[in-house]
Amino acid sequence: MRRLFVYVKRYGSIYILGFFIMLSALILDMFNPHLTRLIIDDVITEGNLGIFKQVLLGLIAVTIGRGILGYGKEIVFDIVSARVVVNIRKDLFDHIQSLSFSFFDGMNTGELMSRIKEDVDNIWRALGFGIMLFLEQIFYLIIASFMIFTLNWKLAIVTLALMPFIGYIAFKLEKRIGKTYGKISDQGAVLNTTAQENIAGVRLVKAFGREKYEIQKFLRQNEKNFDLNLDQAYIWAKYNPMIEFLSNLVVVIVTTIGGIFVIQDRMSIGTLVAFSNYVFMLIWPMRMLGWLTNLVAQALASTKKLEKLFREQAVIKNPENPIIPKEIKGHIIFDNIGLEFGGSKVLERISFEAKPGGTIGIMGVTGSGKSSIINLTGRYYDSTEGRILIDGIDIKKMDIKTLRKSLSVVMQDTFLFSDTIKENIKFGNKKASDEELIAAAKDSDVHSFVMEMPEEYDTVIGERGIGLSGGQKQRISIARALLKNSPILILDDATSALDMETEYQIQKSIEERENITKIIIAHRISAVKNADEILILEDGKVVERGSHKELLENRKKYYNIYQEQFRGLENAAVKEVIG
Repeated sequence: MRRLFVYVKRYGSIYILGFFIMLSALILDMFNPHLTRLIIDDVITEGNLGIFKQVLLGLIAVTIGRGILGYGKEIVFDIVSARVVVNIRKDLFDHIQSLSFSFFDGMNTGELMSRIKEDVDNIWRALGFGIMLFLEQIFYLIIASFMIFTLNWKLAIVTLALMPFIGYIAFKLEKRIGKTYGKISDQGAVLNTTAQENIAGVRLVKAFGREKYEIQKFLRQNEKNFDLNLDQAYIWAKYNPMIEFLSNLVVVIVTTIGGIFVIQDRMSIGTLVAFSNYVFMLIWPMRMLGWLTNLVAQALASTKKLEKLFREQAVIKNPENPIIPKEIKGHIIFDNIGLEFGGSKVLERISFEAKPGGTIGIMGVTGSGKSSIINLTGRYYDSTEGRILIDGIDIKKMDIKTLRKSLSVVMQDTFLFSDTIKENIKFGNKKASDEELIAAAKDSDVHSFVMEMPEEYDTVIGERGIGLSGGQKQRISIARALLKNSPILILDDATSALDMETEYQIQKSIEERENITKIIIAHRISAVKNADEILILEDGKVVERGSHKELLENRKKYYNIYQEQFRGLENAAVKEVIG
């Protein structure tokens, strides 16, 4: 709640304005029963027509003023609450963006989407009209209670005697409904995740004929959501009728006892009507109390979930006095690097040096630790042993933004946005000219297939590149990295979906960029054979290293991989190389 108060405090003056508008409208409302009493007692009963015009004008003025003030109140509270919610959602999104890779390893997309959308919307409803109505009803209770005491204190005591019982039941309702809404919110996140994963992977589901299984999985989660909502309905069914009964009982008692007072000439008919009107001002808050506590309970449950997310902190942070080099040339040194993850060693004693403009090739089976080298180079994770130097600076002492700007990375899992091809390529360099974009596209062999599309570079591609082949998506991601034109280029199995000829053309274009340091991770020897040094990883350790020629001469793992990949194609060349 403290964080929410900070957001509200920013617009404190506007909330105060809305509060005074609301209070003014409420005070005007208090004149209606009094004016009604004058019409009944003085005009109708006593025949005093002289004041009828003034009273009628008063009723008209109160009605018009109430309407204008009510409109102003709604506008003020709606605008300021919408602005608060915009700030919350922006800060929440910014906070999520600031978190480290390790946070997303244990978090699903559906839950985050529920926090950003559903939970923030719950807060908006509370701030937009929930809290306003709550305060308004409190003032109605206070002022209307005072007014009925001025009319008939005995009848007022009888009326107010039932109010604590209504408040107690409303409190019980809020306590139970709050817990239920917390569970509903949690289950809603699970339901969202299930639907999001199924829709994102719908092609895989259909390809394996698993529609029935996925439908059943979704129905199970939907059934849990239904059960929780049913629990909520049972709670409402138990407590809300009791509130309704007691509220209506007040009306019956006031009408009965008040009618006796009128018959006994202890109260005028106009006073009874005015008293009844004020009683309705007391009853209405009681009748709304359950709904308002329900609304507030949702907002409180959502606020707790957002607060929990806001408390998450990035594991990878900038040092207190980060080093910001004026220029990065791309001299990379891995000095005895070790990495533990989840209690097991991922990398162990990894050392290599890539000089500016040089190329390091890395090969190994799946799970050998190749991609971890990328994660450490960009400080997406921190090594547990050793150090990584770029241009002689330990990257843990370097400004993170500067470090990551110096890297152009093509991840193994190609991700494209649902946008135009041009915007996807320019993602890494929004200031690039069209000429630079086309040059990068030609170097990555994107230009050839894009020019065959109806809208060319303005063609909008589907979510995650749906509609493009795996090779086309890889080429666009390579173009994106090349256009960024950073001093360090890292390719993580970036050409695995390409044919040999296309791969050769792209590799040739990359090798021509002599001012860029390159780390190439691949399963194909064709992708790394021209590297200055090639590392073979196994179980997180370097088991072989050397140039292409040296590794072939050693006749070990690299040689076996080469024989397997080029069997029947280059035996003569192999014999010539290894002697």
